[in-house]
Amino acid sequence: MNFKSVVRFAVILTIAIGLSIMVIHHWLNNKTYLLDDKIVAQIAEKYVGLPHEEAFDRVYSDLMKMFPGHILPPEDTEWMFVCAGGWKGAMRMIHASVTEYVTFFGTAVDTVGHSGRYWANISDTVMTGTFRQWTEGTTQSQVFIPGDTILHAWGDVTMVQWSEGTWMVEYGRGFIPSTMPFALSDAISSTQDIWSIVKVVRMYITFLSNEMLCFVNEMSS
Repeated sequence: MNFKSVVRFAVILTIAIGLSIMVIHHWLNNKTYLLDDKIVAQIAEKYVGLPHEEAFDRVYSDLMKMFPGHILPPEDTEWMFVCAGGWKGAMRMIHASVTEYVTFFGTAVDTVGHSGRYWANISDTVMTGTFRQWTEGTTQSQVFIPGDTILHAWGDVTMVQWSEGTWMVEYGRGFIPSTMPFALSDAISSTQDIWSIVKVVRMYITFLSNEMLCFVNEMSS
């Protein structure tokens, strides 16, 4: 392949990527969503103050009643480690699609690191513990306590710190596949925990399959 061919290929690829981003962005801004951050936060806030496992069970139950079929039953989900940006936590995803997800997230030990920069809006309602956030462009951090909801808007980046025993209900909206490389980054480059990568990817595929089944059922009804 000569130099002109390489340049031509690079130009075509750049244009294709740019057009793809524009199409996806337009779709994200105009599609109908199953959930929103206010609904998830309102449900989570009802159970702030309870032990985190009991609070999660009640949030889970409420969401299953409100969105039947879209929330996988408890026996089909599990807690999984997530390592990214230098921090380590655990998550239990209960709903996911190409554009949304709901997960329980937290840590049993103190942990700190980089938030990641996402093509998605992510909101977290603190159920127990404390969460500290230092936003890019500022010189002071903020501490959030149980009952607070924090919005991480797409394109933003922060330093994040969870104290021992901090547990949250998290809702994400955007192009969710774009968040996966960061979510798996440390497992790939640092811990080399291949089994964790397999579990996360397998679970996400399970959720996408479930959402496809829900779509087909709704179209045929």
